[in-house]
Amino acid sequence: MARILGYIATSLDGRIATAADGLDWLFKYDDMDLGVHDYRTFLAGIKTLVMGRATYDFIARQPSPWPYEGKRVIVVTSRPIEAPMGELTIRSDVDALIAELRALDDGDVWMLGGGKLQTAFLERGALDEIEIYVIPEIIGDGPLLFPASSVRASPTLIAANAIDRGCVRLHYAFK
Repeated sequence: MARILGYIATSLDGRIATAADGLDWLFKYDDMDLGVHDYRTFLAGIKTLVMGRATYDFIARQPSPWPYEGKRVIVVTSRPIEAPMGELTIRSDVDALIAELRALDDGDVWMLGGGKLQTAFLERGALDEIEIYVIPEIIGDGPLLFPASSVRASPTLIAANAIDRGCVRLHYAFK
């Protein structure tokens, strides 16, 4: 059974992007040494990526090539994607998707990007673990790591590490 994992950066004030969907505050830390927690190491263990439409649209707007070649990519949306940037499938039923993901046995699943989809998975008890990288930047406005919802959770801390350049890694498990 696949584990469903979160791996995400947030500003010190809990934002995952600026109000204009900017990540300049995060890109300033691209040279940060994450050691064994490096994004490339994490991604190597992932077979399936699940993202919401806003995250897909953000990635598709970037000038770089599709970064998830060779991975199973699922975009949760109710709207068709004309001329997708990379190979992907679309799902609109989150409950059916969770059942589909739980049946996988070929690698872990990464909930990529936005807080809305992660919150939908949390509401259904379907997020197993999350790694949150707190970047020492206050950006003031933008989408929250966990948007307002009725979900309540008490995750168990697996690890907390001071990393490079004032970044803190928090790793939690959900029961």
